[in-house]
Amino acid sequence: MVERGATMAAEIAEQPRSLERLLREGREQFAAACRLIEQADPRFVLLAARGTSDHAALYAKYLIETRLGLPAGLVSASTLTVYGSEPRYDGVLWIALSQSGGSPDLVESTESARSAGATTIAMTNAAGSPLAQVADLHIDVMAGPERAVAATKSYTSELLASWLLINAWAGGDGIPAMALPEHAQAVVEQGAGLEVAPRYRFVERLVTTGRGFAYPTAREAALKLMETSYLAAHAFSSADLMHGPLAMIDEDRPVIAVVPFGAGGAAMQPVLDRLGERGADLLVEGDISRAPNAAAHIPLPDDVAEDLAPVLQIIPLQQLAYAMAIARGYDPDAPRGLRKVTETL
Repeated sequence: MVERGATMAAEIAEQPRSLERLLREGREQFAAACRLIEQADPRFVLLAARGTSDHAALYAKYLIETRLGLPAGLVSASTLTVYGSEPRYDGVLWIALSQSGGSPDLVESTESARSAGATTIAMTNAAGSPLAQVADLHIDVMAGPERAVAATKSYTSELLASWLLINAWAGGDGIPAMALPEHAQAVVEQGAGLEVAPRYRFVERLVTTGRGFAYPTAREAALKLMETSYLAAHAFSSADLMHGPLAMIDEDRPVIAVVPFGAGGAAMQPVLDRLGERGADLLVEGDISRAPNAAAHIPLPDDVAEDLAPVLQIIPLQQLAYAMAIARGYDPDAPRGLRKVTETL
């Protein structure tokens, strides 16, 4: 009999190898993408995605705006697929991210964007998927088959693929990413997410927060906890948390703060201070010096660039979601009512 969660656990553990495979075998496709982008000379970028891939798209948005100085936005696909709008997309680079490449609204909206003048790139874990076929160019994230409903290795591979694309576009050599597989292996083996899981076994609601490049991690962590453990997890940027949502924080609603080493962590200091004043049950992942009195801590390497750190940040939080689901008697491999492919229109 297969143990509950065995597939998700295995796929979490596979991530160092998936990242290494993309770095070893996938570099030429980014050069091809750059040639397409150079020819198109886009004025701005639109990113289309659903679910977990939407958080990878948000990460890519931060990369594009900070590394390239181009405006980037997240697409509302329903404006095309539900309301039938016909925007003008000349000068737009459209990047659609999807683990399966099978979501009908992403396929339809990407087709519409291409017809309206956009240059389109599909980034998926399925080279033969409908989305890959309708785009001008496909980038394979090379995560390998992913069987658990809760996406893990496809997410970190999407993050790395996004970084490699933007790095190549900016004229970089990709070298800063080469140490990621080794770092990821160390994070997996450390198992910090597994160690803190018992603390939150009976929690029914919590908040995740981050700033800048860490914000997509906070959002993805909340999604993983919701879909595997069925608790109410709300993700906020630390800037937004400082406003109305701070009022709901008490000892019964723990806060997971993803605190990067760098500018994003420094920007989180005011909210970390306020959480300390409120006596919040605070779990800090990353730079514990920002909140030395936090109730719990997940350490991360401090020598990884902030724009690459999200690839590592999510791994312990995937482990946390897995371990919490098992402890609560659930099977994270097959969350109830969920499917691998999101069939929205």
